[in-house]
Parts: sequence; structure tokens; C-alpha cells
Amino acid sequence: MTRKPARMYRKVEGQVYTRREYMGGVPALRVTQFDTGTVRGEFPVALTLGTEEAGQVRDIALEAARISAVRVLEKMAPNEFHLKIRRYPHQILREHKMATGAGADRISDGMRRAFGKPVGHAVRTEIGGELITVYTTPGHVADAKEALRKASHKLPVPTRVIVSERSA
Repeated sequence: MTRKPARMYRKVEGQVYTRREYMGGVPALRVTQFDTGTVRGEFPVALTLGTEEAGQVRDIALEAARISAVRVLEKMAPNEFHLKIRRYPHQILREHKMATGAGADRISDGMRRAFGKPVGHAVRTEIGGELITVYTTPGHVADAKEALRKASHKLPVPTRVIVSERSA
């Protein structure tokens, strides 16, 4: 039986690469908002989406999870939530694109001096790392759980919802 290969950027490999000044053409960050909903409100319950494995989560996946969760929360609990993205995607991902097609073997240098071009951003998360937190009222805890469950389907790492009471 053969194992299925892991997704390309899911594994945490190599050292952290965050120095933008040494690279030209780093793409823009895809996460548009880190705080959504009623930002100034006081909500007594906090639900956090935590990771169960170490891995990398791309900014595209974080934005898709945020949009998915906000869509559910705005429908079920309008003005009764504050969603916060807890981690900033500092890690810059690089890809070494290979030439393909007829005559590519004469053009390509293979892996010689392969540094790669920047293709996106990612969050490096450890076991128990907190990605998204939803603050809400006790009456909307079930709605917030459903929103985080739907958001977790957009992420490449297994997650768990942690419910806690906020102290005043």
C-alpha cells in the first residue's frame, strides 16, 4: 500500500523565511481583515479554533476560513460576535518552477542554484496553536461552534474548538 503524499506546503520544513527586503516581487497578503464583527463589544464567551498538529496554513486558506465563519455568524448572530484572526502569516513561501514541454531539458538548469520565487505567505503553527477566536454571547455559542466547524474545513491541519469564559 502506498502512502498519499502530503500537501505541498502543509509540512513545516526548513528554516523560517520572513526577510522581504532580500526578495523582489513578494505577493500581497490575502487576509483582508484580522478583526470582524462588533469589535468594540464586550462578549463573555470565547471560542477558539486550535490546531491539533504542527503545520503551515497559507494566507489563502486563512482568508477562506474567515469568510466562511463570518458568513455563518452574520446570518445566525448579527451584531453579536467579534471574530479575530490570531496569527499573522509572516512565513514567505517560495517555489522553484521547472520548465516543461519540448526542449525543456536543454533550457533548464535543474536544481542548480534553486532558490525559488516567492508565491505566497503562510502561518507556521504548532500543536495547540490558536488560529481563529470568536467572542460572542452565551445564547450564540452553538452558532459560533458551527461557524468554526465550517471554517475548519478550509484549513489543511486538523483542528479543535475550545470554549472558554472571558474574565472581566
